[in-house]
Amino acid sequence: MQAITVRDRTAGVDGLSLTEIPYPRAAENDVIVRVHAAGFTRGELDWPATWSDRAGRDRTPSVPGHELSGVVVELGFGTTGLTVGQRVFGVSDWTRNGSLAEDVAVEARNLAPLPADVDHTVAAALPISGLTAWQGMFDHGRLAAGQTVLIHGAAGGVGSIAVQLAREVGARVIGSGRAADRETALGLGVDAFLDLQADQLDDVGEVDMVFDVIGGDIRDRSAGLVRAGGALVSIVSPVEVRPDDGRAIFFVVEPDRGRLADLAQRVRDGRLKPIVGAVRTLPEAPAAFAPDRRTPGKTIIRVTED
Repeated sequence: MQAITVRDRTAGVDGLSLTEIPYPRAAENDVIVRVHAAGFTRGELDWPATWSDRAGRDRTPSVPGHELSGVVVELGFGTTGLTVGQRVFGVSDWTRNGSLAEDVAVEARNLAPLPADVDHTVAAALPISGLTAWQGMFDHGRLAAGQTVLIHGAAGGVGSIAVQLAREVGARVIGSGRAADRETALGLGVDAFLDLQADQLDDVGEVDMVFDVIGGDIRDRSAGLVRAGGALVSIVSPVEVRPDDGRAIFFVVEPDRGRLADLAQRVRDGRLKPIVGAVRTLPEAPAAFAPDRRTPGKTIIRVTED
C-alpha cells in the first residue's frame, strides 16, 4: 500500500516521501481502517515518538499523521465495539505508524463512530484539534461562563475550535494571531482580536485563562495577564514563566471516544464548524508540511475517495 514515510531525522520535511510499505497487522483490540482523510501536525517530525517505539527502539521508516477518518476493514483479535464497514474517526497511537497511509492499524478505543452525514474531510479535522481544545480549556483550564479567555492562534486548527467551544459556554473570547488572521477570528465570533505583530499584549488586560498554542515569548509574557486563581494552559512545552497567583499547565492530548462522539454531534447540530484550510492528495502531503504552506484552519490530506 502507499504511505508517506520518513527515515532520516536530520532531513526534516525533505525526508518525507511517498513509498510502498507492507499492509498493517491488526494486534489484539486493534482495527484496520481504510483511511479516507487524514490530519497531521507539522511539528511531529520533532517528536521522539515519530522515531522510536515505546521501548525506545528505532522504528523508521515511520508514517506520520495521527488524525484520521475512514472505514473499518478488519478487526483484530478480541476487538469489540466496532464492526467491519463502519465509518469511524479518531487518533492513532503516537509511537505507531500514523494516518498518512491508505490503511492504518489503530486501537479501537481511540476511535468513535462517524455519523453518515459528517464528511470524512471535516471529521479528520476534529480529533486532535477538538480534543486538545476541549481538554485544555475545560479539563485543565476550568473555563466557565462569564470568564474571559485569551486564545493564542485563534485562526488555527486548534484555536478556531477553542474559540467556538468557549463562546458556546458563555465566555468572553479574545483571539490572537497575525494580521492576516483577523477576519477569520472575527468570523468565528471573538469579542476582540489581538494582532501579535502590531498590538501591545498588555492592552488585553487581565484574563481568567490564557490558552496557548504558540509558545515562546508570547506565552511567557502572557503569564502576567492571568488574574488570581486563573490559568495559563499550553500545548507547546512545559511552562517556564508562571502566573503570580494562578496555575500553569502543560499537557499532551489524550484520546477520548466519548468526547469525540460529542464533538461529532456538535458538528451535526451546526454548533461547531472545523475550519478546513486546504485539502491535498497523499502525494502532496510532504509539501503540505512546509512552514510556508500555513493556512487558516487545518490542512487535510485526502487519501481515499468515498
